[in-house]
Amino acid sequence: MAIINRIGDLGPEMTAWRQHLHTIPELSFDCPKTSAFIKERLEEIGVDAIHDGIAQTGIVAIIEGQGEGPTIGLRADFDALPITEETGVDYASTHPGQMHACGHDGHTAMLLGAAKYLTETRNFAGRVALIFQPAEEAGGGGEVMVQEGIMETFGIGEVYAIHNAPGKDFGKFHTTAGPIMAAADTFHIHVTGKGGHGARPYDCVDPVVAACGIVTALQTIVSRNHNTAGSLVISTTQIHTGTTDNVIPETAYINGTVRTFDKEVQAMVVRRMEEVVAGQAAAYGCEAKLEFDFGYPPTVNDADKAAFAAKVAADVAGEDGVDTAITPVMGAEDFSYMLEARPGAYLMLGQGDGAGVHHPKYNFNDDIAPIGASFFARLVETAQPVAR
Repeated sequence: MAIINRIGDLGPEMTAWRQHLHTIPELSFDCPKTSAFIKERLEEIGVDAIHDGIAQTGIVAIIEGQGEGPTIGLRADFDALPITEETGVDYASTHPGQMHACGHDGHTAMLLGAAKYLTETRNFAGRVALIFQPAEEAGGGGEVMVQEGIMETFGIGEVYAIHNAPGKDFGKFHTTAGPIMAAADTFHIHVTGKGGHGARPYDCVDPVVAACGIVTALQTIVSRNHNTAGSLVISTTQIHTGTTDNVIPETAYINGTVRTFDKEVQAMVVRRMEEVVAGQAAAYGCEAKLEFDFGYPPTVNDADKAAFAAKVAADVAGEDGVDTAITPVMGAEDFSYMLEARPGAYLMLGQGDGAGVHHPKYNFNDDIAPIGASFFARLVETAQPVAR
């Protein structure tokens, strides 16, 4: 493991930063304490410019290198989740019902560590744009920052991010060219029939039976309308209807998620869902309405940038410490919006055994912070070397 010596020395400081952030988890765009802490650290570090108030509480900080050159973007998300923490650590959340259950506190600490090293050494040409982003978990802060013009304002030409990966080998990087995470869409189906007494179903039009037919038929989209070699998930996660045992209700509600990697597959799913919902409802004499909400798009790595990032990762973790052909993950990530705006790559960094992300017992492994920070630093120095 070729951790940069100076960044290795910063390990205890990054741990302190991370554990403080862990005590003050904040949600979505409403992250004033987190943003203020990051800004204070950036001021102490001595970056050249700090631009805050982007996407409400987001920050872009600039570090100038030596001489002319392009600008590379490095992103860390910093929002938390509405989960009650069960880790039992002495730096647990002080905000009831909120916790850093996805490691965004660690992502922020890694980027701050890289920022300190890069500010001290400035062994690169051009500029680095440090992107500290709120609302990854909910709200699409990445999209908002792109819409507010960070790529154009700061001249960012390429962009990179890391996510911790519990359950994967400690210190090993994982990435792939092309799609690495899925689009995350949501569907809502409202079924309307005619309610009445449960003992006289012949006087009713039963939305419960229609809802069951719809849910079952939706699975045929995956099994019969999609190439089985591809990746597609349609999961019904909620059915709400009725209030008691002897009344056939008037309505039923169905909710779920769709995960895809390809826009053509996504369009096919929408079309077939509309047909299935209408056809099943008609078969049972009901009416039904489909609402399809498009969420985060797929996270798609530029092939050249992914290969470059993997090479840099190998410089840090060794050739055996990088997997360049992982199976794309069906979860979603709003770094996708930044990768739509600029070429770049998204990598996962194994943190060893432990509870998975979004679990109340999850905790970021501070020992991987110097590895991630070294990757960010080497990425900048390799992508934008100083002319000799």
